[in-house]
Amino acid sequence: MLKLDGILPPIATPFDHEGSLFKAKLRHNLEKWNQLALAGYVVCGSTGESVMLTTEEKIQLWEWAAEYSASGKLLVAGTGMESVRETVLLTNRAAGIGYQAAMVRTPHYYKSLLNSSDAQMLYFRAVADSARIPIMIYNWPQATGVDIAAEAVAALSDHPNIIAVKESSGNLEKVMQMIREVKPGFQVLVGSAPTLAPSLAVGAVGAVLAYANAAPYSVITIWEAHRRREPEAALDWQNRIGRAAYLVTARYGVPGLKYAMDLNGYYGGPPRLPLCPASPEARREIEEAFRDLRG
Repeated sequence: MLKLDGILPPIATPFDHEGSLFKAKLRHNLEKWNQLALAGYVVCGSTGESVMLTTEEKIQLWEWAAEYSASGKLLVAGTGMESVRETVLLTNRAAGIGYQAAMVRTPHYYKSLLNSSDAQMLYFRAVADSARIPIMIYNWPQATGVDIAAEAVAALSDHPNIIAVKESSGNLEKVMQMIREVKPGFQVLVGSAPTLAPSLAVGAVGAVLAYANAAPYSVITIWEAHRRREPEAALDWQNRIGRAAYLVTARYGVPGLKYAMDLNGYYGGPPRLPLCPASPEARREIEEAFRDLRG
């Protein structure tokens, strides 16, 4: 089975000031990240503003990221759409480019019809049945308004082509329940940097973290401390990143994250409209929070 251990940033999509994809800056970011002990990259996740991208742009980004990623880096494509049909088409297109897994978010537009375990399990099983690469369930109820239950994830873990879940709610009890109830070998990853160290301590195998775009070495340090069984060091770094991670995820989102990337020598650039760049007040808060996390 494909191993998803470690830290994977869901990479931010670089746009120029006309709103077009910025190939040179994607290469710039990837070449810097390639030098670090990141497990790989998720391309076209929610941090990559995937809901703002056309199908053609997603395919272009997958091709560029595959070209510029270092050998040995795991490549995961964000392919989740509302219908099974389009999700499968995108997933298999990414497979043809060389992606090893697909991260598929919970469908959510028809909330009253999809906010049930039966509907969610039907969706993920149908996608996994036709996908040419393994599937990672992506749950982020704060954004989608749909929350897949731990019991549903446990049931889906029996499917041979569903190998992992990215649980981004920040609910540590739910992470623990998933770890207890999924079949052996099924991998639980988290998407919440503020709860990274405790999630690893209870059995999560890795994380897909937006924050890792801006200060990857700090979460790699937490991961390495966990691997070396040094919980005090992991918690020390967890406390150091807490404020910064909150600001560029829960509070200011993608615009705040992109500003933090600009501060730290990566290219964040503007978000795509209708998202607005970080306000002067937000920038001041982010600068203060990252003061000791830069470099």
